[in-house]
Amino acid sequence: MPPKKIIIDTDPGIDDAMAIVLALSDPRLDLVGMTTVFGNVTTATATRNALRLAELAGRPIPVAHGAEAPLVLAPQPPADFVHGPEGFGDIPAAEPQGRPDPRPAHRFLVEEAAARPGEIWLVAVGPLTNLALALDEDPAVARNLAGVIVMGGAVRAPGNVSARGEANIWNDPHAADRVFAADWPLTLVPLDVTTQVICTAADFAALSEARPGAGGFLNAAVQFYFGFHRRTRGFEGCYMHDPSAVIRLTDPGLFRTEDIPLIVHTQGDDAGRSAEAPDSGRRPVTCCLGVDAEGVRRRFLDTIREGGLP
Repeated sequence: MPPKKIIIDTDPGIDDAMAIVLALSDPRLDLVGMTTVFGNVTTATATRNALRLAELAGRPIPVAHGAEAPLVLAPQPPADFVHGPEGFGDIPAAEPQGRPDPRPAHRFLVEEAAARPGEIWLVAVGPLTNLALALDEDPAVARNLAGVIVMGGAVRAPGNVSARGEANIWNDPHAADRVFAADWPLTLVPLDVTTQVICTAADFAALSEARPGAGGFLNAAVQFYFGFHRRTRGFEGCYMHDPSAVIRLTDPGLFRTEDIPLIVHTQGDDAGRSAEAPDSGRRPVTCCLGVDAEGVRRRFLDTIREGGLP
């Protein structure tokens, strides 16, 4: 079976970097592009970081610069207390040699999907502004993509920026609501499952030894992420949010799902909440609500260790 073509919409970000390195390491996937968005960092930094990851892997992957602010709300400050001021923990900023694709991210998504209808999967691991703009530009993108996988939301679990709000959805709730309402095959990988998947310092040290380039980069970046989890969650290790979305595409049997129509609250204390809406008339979202956490952890580690990156 040929590898699945994917585009990753991303705000790198430490766990974004994990997801991108994972996708580049998996022979079942063909990463044909990245689109960038604000969230963990500014969009300018996200674009720079995505280009750096492509160069780390030695792959000529197009990177399209995306939305710099939410559709309606004012942008929130970048989450530098989670990912560091430059997005990769304490690793300093460095300018890539490559330059972004000339198209804005939403047009890149529309045109690439139209050029290869039914072939490209979109894996979105940041706020969903680019996806909403793509739907506005050409609603046919919903049928031209093979499917969409979103890391975001908290369906029946607590949020991580408010009682029920998850960061990617909360950063642009209006965009997320449009994305959940669209007529495309959408799978949500929410906090309900991603907070069950944990990797440790020993896990990343082993990756660094096996793959000194990509694994060493991740091991250096993740030390900052460990500090955030130690301070705020009280454990040694880190949640594997964004890599879990990639693994849902390659290994769907590791997840238990329910099909649930969803709406997103856009105002007040509930802003950013992904709420079940069985009477909304919307197409159901395939929501991952259970996970073989050890299976996902092992898949992440084994794929990078056995993959073809330096």
